[in-house]
Amino acid sequence: MAATHEKERQLTREIAPKVERAVPGTEVLAVELTSPERFTVYVDHVQGVDPALCERVTAILRDYLRDYSIDVSSPGVERPLRKPSHFRNVVGRRVAVRTNERHRLRGEVVAAGESSVTLQTDGESVDIPYEAIVRSNLIEEAGTR
Repeated sequence: MAATHEKERQLTREIAPKVERAVPGTEVLAVELTSPERFTVYVDHVQGVDPALCERVTAILRDYLRDYSIDVSSPGVERPLRKPSHFRNVVGRRVAVRTNERHRLRGEVVAAGESSVTLQTDGESVDIPYEAIVRSNLIEEAGTR
Protein backbone atom coordinates (compact mmCIF):
# COMPACT_ATOMS: atom_id res chain seq x y z
CA MET A 1 0.00 0.00 0.00
CA ALA A 2 2.90 2.38 0.67
CA ALA A 3 3.99 2.14 -2.97
CA THR A 4 0.44 2.90 -4.14
CA HIS A 5 0.20 5.88 -1.78
CA GLU A 6 3.56 7.23 -2.96
CA LYS A 7 2.54 6.81 -6.63
CA GLU A 8 -0.70 8.70 -5.93
CA ARG A 9 1.28 11.54 -4.34
CA GLN A 10 3.66 11.62 -7.30
CA LEU A 11 0.78 11.72 -9.80
CA THR A 12 -0.92 14.48 -7.79
CA ARG A 13 2.29 16.57 -7.77
CA GLU A 14 2.54 16.17 -11.57
CA ILE A 15 -1.13 16.50 -12.51
CA ALA A 16 -2.45 19.24 -10.19
CA PRO A 17 -0.29 22.13 -11.48
CA LYS A 18 -0.81 21.09 -15.10
CA VAL A 19 -4.62 21.00 -14.79
CA GLU A 20 -4.93 24.04 -12.51
CA ARG A 21 -2.81 26.19 -14.89
CA ALA A 22 -4.70 25.04 -17.98
CA VAL A 23 -8.20 25.46 -16.51
CA PRO A 24 -8.38 28.47 -14.16
CA GLY A 25 -10.80 28.00 -11.27
CA THR A 26 -10.20 24.24 -11.20
CA GLU A 27 -8.71 22.43 -8.20
CA VAL A 28 -7.38 18.88 -8.31
CA LEU A 29 -8.56 17.47 -4.99
CA ALA A 30 -7.02 14.02 -5.25
CA VAL A 31 -5.60 11.41 -7.59
CA GLU A 32 -6.41 7.82 -6.62
CA LEU A 33 -5.06 4.68 -8.24
CA THR A 34 -7.96 2.31 -8.80
CA SER A 35 -5.66 -0.33 -10.30
CA PRO A 36 -2.04 -0.40 -11.49
CA GLU A 37 -3.23 0.79 -14.93
CA ARG A 38 -6.06 3.19 -13.95
CA PHE A 39 -6.44 6.33 -11.88
CA THR A 40 -9.23 8.73 -10.98
CA VAL A 41 -8.68 12.47 -10.80
CA TYR A 42 -11.15 14.26 -8.52
CA VAL A 43 -11.63 17.87 -9.57
CA ASP A 44 -13.70 20.77 -8.38
CA HIS A 45 -14.40 24.06 -10.13
CA VAL A 46 -15.81 27.36 -8.89
CA GLN A 47 -18.73 26.95 -11.34
CA GLY A 48 -19.21 23.24 -10.66
CA VAL A 49 -18.10 20.11 -12.50
CA ASP A 50 -19.81 19.02 -15.70
CA PRO A 51 -18.98 16.51 -18.45
CA ALA A 52 -17.30 19.21 -20.56
CA LEU A 53 -14.86 20.00 -17.74
CA CYS A 54 -14.11 16.29 -17.27
CA GLU A 55 -13.40 15.94 -21.01
CA ARG A 56 -11.15 18.99 -20.93
CA VAL A 57 -9.15 17.61 -17.99
CA THR A 58 -8.83 14.23 -19.71
CA ALA A 59 -7.49 15.97 -22.84
CA ILE A 60 -4.91 17.85 -20.73
CA LEU A 61 -3.76 14.49 -19.32
CA ARG A 62 -3.60 12.69 -22.70
CA ASP A 63 0.14 11.94 -22.26
CA TYR A 64 -0.80 9.63 -19.36
CA LEU A 65 -3.08 7.57 -21.63
CA ARG A 66 -0.03 5.60 -22.82
CA ASP A 67 0.27 4.03 -19.37
CA TYR A 68 -3.12 4.52 -17.72
CA SER A 69 -6.85 4.65 -18.22
CA ILE A 70 -8.07 7.91 -16.73
CA ASP A 71 -11.34 8.75 -15.03
CA VAL A 72 -12.13 12.36 -14.13
CA SER A 73 -14.82 12.90 -11.52
CA SER A 74 -16.52 15.53 -9.41
CA PRO A 75 -15.81 15.17 -5.70
CA GLY A 76 -19.34 14.00 -4.88
CA VAL A 77 -20.86 14.14 -1.39
CA GLU A 78 -18.04 12.06 0.12
CA ARG A 79 -15.48 14.61 -1.05
CA PRO A 80 -11.80 13.54 -0.89
CA LEU A 81 -9.73 15.51 1.61
CA ARG A 82 -5.94 15.73 1.30
CA LYS A 83 -4.70 19.28 1.94
CA PRO A 84 -4.83 21.39 5.11
CA SER A 85 -7.25 23.76 3.35
CA HIS A 86 -9.60 20.84 2.62
CA PHE A 87 -9.76 19.99 6.33
CA ARG A 88 -10.15 23.65 7.36
CA ASN A 89 -13.21 23.84 5.11
CA VAL A 90 -14.90 20.91 6.90
CA VAL A 91 -14.32 21.74 10.58
CA GLY A 92 -17.38 20.46 12.43
CA ARG A 93 -18.09 17.71 9.88
CA ARG A 94 -17.47 13.96 10.12
CA VAL A 95 -14.67 12.37 8.10
CA ALA A 96 -13.06 8.99 7.51
CA VAL A 97 -9.25 8.88 7.54
CA ARG A 98 -6.82 6.07 6.70
CA THR A 99 -3.20 6.54 7.70
CA ASN A 100 -0.02 5.01 6.33
CA GLU A 101 0.07 2.74 9.41
CA ARG A 102 -3.25 1.31 8.15
CA HIS A 103 -5.21 2.92 10.97
CA ARG A 104 -8.76 3.79 10.04
CA LEU A 105 -10.42 6.55 12.00
CA ARG A 106 -13.80 8.24 11.85
CA GLY A 107 -14.62 11.39 13.69
CA GLU A 108 -15.47 15.05 13.64
CA VAL A 109 -12.83 17.52 12.48
CA VAL A 110 -12.33 19.85 15.45
CA ALA A 111 -9.16 21.61 14.23
CA ALA A 112 -7.04 21.79 11.08
CA GLY A 113 -3.60 23.31 11.61
CA GLU A 114 -0.65 23.72 9.29
CA SER A 115 0.82 20.25 9.87
CA SER A 116 -2.02 18.13 11.30
CA VAL A 117 -5.75 17.66 11.67
CA THR A 118 -7.47 16.93 14.98
CA LEU A 119 -10.43 14.55 15.08
CA GLN A 120 -12.84 13.90 17.93
CA THR A 121 -13.43 10.13 17.93
CA ASP A 122 -15.54 8.39 20.56
CA GLY A 123 -14.66 10.86 23.30
CA GLU A 124 -10.97 10.96 22.35
CA SER A 125 -9.11 13.73 20.55
CA VAL A 126 -6.67 12.40 17.93
CA ASP A 127 -4.04 14.52 16.17
CA ILE A 128 -3.05 13.17 12.72
CA PRO A 129 -0.14 14.62 10.73
CA TYR A 130 -1.17 15.33 7.12
CA GLU A 131 1.84 13.41 5.75
CA ALA A 132 0.52 10.26 7.50
CA ILE A 133 -2.84 10.44 5.71
CA VAL A 134 -3.23 7.99 2.84
CA ARG A 135 -6.90 8.62 2.08
CA SER A 136 -9.60 10.69 3.69
CA ASN A 137 -13.05 11.89 2.80
CA LEU A 138 -16.21 13.40 4.18
CA ILE A 139 -18.76 10.97 5.58
CA GLU A 140 -22.22 11.53 4.16
CA GLU A 141 -24.70 11.53 6.97
CA ALA A 142 -28.48 11.56 6.84
CA GLY A 143 -29.77 15.11 6.92
CA THR A 144 -26.50 16.78 5.83
CA ARG A 145 -27.39 17.30 2.18
